[in-house]
Amino acid sequence: MNAEESVENHCSANNCQGSTPEGNDLKKGALKRTPFSKFRRVRSNFKSPLQVTESAKVSPAEEVAELERRKEQLDTEITQLEAEGFRVEELEHHIDMLHEYNDIKDIGQTLLGRIAALRGTTTRDLYSHFGLELDD
Repeated sequence: MNAEESVENHCSANNCQGSTPEGNDLKKGALKRTPFSKFRRVRSNFKSPLQVTESAKVSPAEEVAELERRKEQLDTEITQLEAEGFRVEELEHHIDMLHEYNDIKDIGQTLLGRIAALRGTTTRDLYSHFGLELDD
C-alpha cells in the first residue's frame, strides 16, 4: 500500500475533513499543503481593501487647484499665528525640548524596569516607592 492509498483509506474510515486533499486529487498524486477552505478560490488575486472608484479620481488640474487652495489656507494660518506673536524658531525650540524630555523619560523608564527586575517587583510598585504618579 502506497502513501496515497493509506491516506485515502484512513480518511474514508474516519470520515476526515481538513487539510487533506479531495479524493480526486489523491488519485492524481497532487498532494497540496493548502489547508481545506470553504472558499472556492484560495489562490485568487489579491484585492486591496482600499478600492478607488472612478468617481473618486480627479484630474491633475483639479488636484493642483486643490493643493494651491490648501497652500493659501496654510499661509493664512501662518500669517495669523505670526501676528499673534508666534515664531518658527520658538516652535523648533519647543520641539527640540520635547525630544530631549522623551529621551530622558525613556532612560528613566529603562532604569525603573531594571531596578524592578533586580528587586523582583513590578515597576508599578516602584512608582509609589519613589513618589511617582502612574501618569508620569
